Amino acid sequence: MNATVWFIVVGGLFVFMAVSGSLLRRLPLSTAIIYLAVGFLLDPAGLAWSNIEPLESAPLLERITEIAVLISLFTAGLKLNVPWSSERRWATPLKLATISMTLTIAGVTAAGVFGLGLPLGAAVLLGAILAPTDPVLASDVQLASPQDRDRLRFALTGEAGLNDGTAFPFVMLGLGLLGVHDLGDNGWRWIAIDVVWAVGIGLGTGWLLGLIVGRFVLYLRRERLEAVGLDDLLALGLIALSYGIALLCHGYGFLAVFAAGLGLRRVERRATESALADRGDSEAEVPADLRASAALGKLEEIATQPATAPAYMAQAALGFTEQLERIAEAVVVLILGGMLSFRYLSADSLWFVALLFLVIRPLSVLLGAPMGNASRLQRPLVMWFGIRGVGSLFYLMYAINHGIPPMLAERLTALTITVVASSIIVHGISVTPLMQRYGRRQRING
Repeated sequence: MNATVWFIVVGGLFVFMAVSGSLLRRLPLSTAIIYLAVGFLLDPAGLAWSNIEPLESAPLLERITEIAVLISLFTAGLKLNVPWSSERRWATPLKLATISMTLTIAGVTAAGVFGLGLPLGAAVLLGAILAPTDPVLASDVQLASPQDRDRLRFALTGEAGLNDGTAFPFVMLGLGLLGVHDLGDNGWRWIAIDVVWAVGIGLGTGWLLGLIVGRFVLYLRRERLEAVGLDDLLALGLIALSYGIALLCHGYGFLAVFAAGLGLRRVERRATESALADRGDSEAEVPADLRASAALGKLEEIATQPATAPAYMAQAALGFTEQLERIAEAVVVLILGGMLSFRYLSADSLWFVALLFLVIRPLSVLLGAPMGNASRLQRPLVMWFGIRGVGSLFYLMYAINHGIPPMLAERLTALTITVVASSIIVHGISVTPLMQRYGRRQRING
């Protein structure tokens, strides 16, 4: 397809999505399903307007999916406006992103070895690719705003933000078992470097940068009346800095970007509480009207007032990254639709998709994060909404670019694309009716 036709197709699609957004929110149909269908029509369905070959285009696809995940992880971090000291709130997402994810990898590994006939290393790698839930495509079930305190949405947002980084050690383990990554004698290097060091450096780097940059910007705004505006560049800069420095120190950049969002939100929360306490306000929160003005950037002077400057900074950055997240979703899912050929749709492995969604995911949640105080709807919804998407595509391309055998790369590509496309369809169809029912139940009980 030439550039002119691409401009027309993408522009028309974006205009259609903009004018039909309110209608789509009422239908059992997610935006990702529409992007997937359009991408499919542009190539595999016969129009042949694009030519996307995942194995040949793996370096480019890795960069595209990497950027999409980074934006989404930072956005997720900014939405989680709950301090770490609130152990009950954080317990479920932490368990989901560690224990449940490890159980998922174990389940996929067993299915890969005994059901799909994969070697152990490839099965572990497949488990690591498919275990993370997706922060990009799961926006419909995540927190609507930093003021959202819903337990279900908090758990799914925290899980998606954390497990795109915590899956990385298992990706490296799978690559090591396939002989393309050094695990060290008896796995010592994997444990010391790929698990302990890389996870710690990733979280620590992002957290510190979020705190340092956030405090510095607030100091300039409140004390010097400088550095006002351009919060979009602040967000992009913090994402790039935390990711780059973490990688330079051999840490996991995904965890760093997520932690940077958490760190920036912590600066906002603590600074707001301090300013309101000094003012004698019993409510440790910026009033809703001032938060709305800060989020929309209507009143620039709010950016320098002690009580509202933190909210202005954090909310402006969040609003910008949410817009980028929507664009990234459209780009990646359109590309995925263009890869849905019979070569990369593994129809004979649909049983594996059902096993992952209906058995492995529910069991991993039940055993790893039982959610003892959850309502009758919260637990089954967490079990169901293990959405796979852009993160899985990134890990797949990362593995291909690290030299796994071509035949194995093609098999893993077929399985991953089948799972991700199936997730977009089945979770996209079910999200609206299920979340509407959940919302009604919460209003009745609330």
